Parts: sequence; C-alpha cells; structure tokens
Amino acid sequence: MGIFLWGYVVYSRLDTTLQEWVDALEIWQVYLGLYVLIFASIVVIIAPFLSCFAVYQELSQLLMANAGVHLFSFFVLLLGSAVLLENTTTGSGIVSSIRESMMNLIMQSQNEYATNTLNMIQESIGCCGADGPNDYLSLRKALPTECRDTVTGNAFFYGCADEVTWFLEDKSRWTTNIAISIAALEMLISVLSVILVRALQKEEKFNYNR
Repeated sequence: MGIFLWGYVVYSRLDTTLQEWVDALEIWQVYLGLYVLIFASIVVIIAPFLSCFAVYQELSQLLMANAGVHLFSFFVLLLGSAVLLENTTTGSGIVSSIRESMMNLIMQSQNEYATNTLNMIQESIGCCGADGPNDYLSLRKALPTECRDTVTGNAFFYGCADEVTWFLEDKSRWTTNIAISIAALEMLISVLSVILVRALQKEEKFNYNR
C-alpha cells in the first residue's frame, strides 16, 4: 500500500501538465501536500519491517515503538491529505491565488510570455480569464481566440480560476482517498500492536505467578 501511494504521488508530482499549470500560475503551494504524502508513504513502506521484527522478537518495547511509528504515519497521512485538499479544492485559498495570477497575466498580455501562458491555459482547459470573459472587457483587452469554443465561436463561460481548481480537485481526490484509506489501516495496526503488548504483559505476569 505504501509503495502504491508513493508511486501515485510521485507520478502526480511529475505530471507535466500539472507542472506547466502550477509553474505558469505560480501556485507552488499545490506541491506541499504531495511532499508531505511522499514522506508519509516512505514511513508506511518502512513500518512493516519494524512490525515483523517486533512480532518476531515478542518484546513489549519494540511493539510499543511499532505502535508509535504507525500512529505517527497515521497523523502524517492525515496532515498531508489536509494540506493537499487545502491547496487544491473549491473554496480553498488556491482559488484566489489562481485568480490573482490570471489577472496579472491578462494585465501583462502585451508581454509575449504572458500571452503564451494565457493561451496555453485557456486553450488546453477551455476557460476564459480569471472568472470569465468580462475580465478582459473590464481591462479593455481584446478577447483572444483561445477564449472561444472552436466549434461555436462562443466565449467560454467559466473562468480559469474555477476550471483549474476543478482539475486540481479531481487530481487530489484520488490521492487523498488512497492516503486516508492507508491512514485507517495504520491506526488499526497501531491498536493491534497495543493489544498484543497487553496480551504479552498478561502472559508474562501469568508465567511469573506460576
């Protein structure tokens, strides 16, 4: 499970489309949750080796340490999921960041880099401006061709702040679902380790009384 999460998160981080949009819009906070989950997945990968060793040795101290490691990974997985959702979902702070970046690009649309960036985002995702075509009109800018549907010729209704956020939300949903599922398993292992410690302590006490 840990290897699967690690692979999926690393794949998401290296997604070229995601990288292009994050770099273009300067919303690098999207990566924070992914980095936390990469760290968490490494802990999850290592933890089973400690579990096997602790169970084999049947030492209470090792079993408690094992419970602590799994509990730690549980909290880190939840933290990573929370950070990722905070920076990729509708209603989160990422929307205003995307909106601000888009407005800055529109205001600098006389610059070739800004124009190319706007065209790339608007054409590839099918959006217009930060909140819609009115962003161009309010700034007295010409509505670019990339803002229009190639079939109907009508301007895209939704702005890029919404469309990009929906794209990020769709990406993060699968990641957080996997992470939370593994977190639940980590908590279960932690509880089972504590139960095993209690059982060993009772057995030791019973043997001592004999």
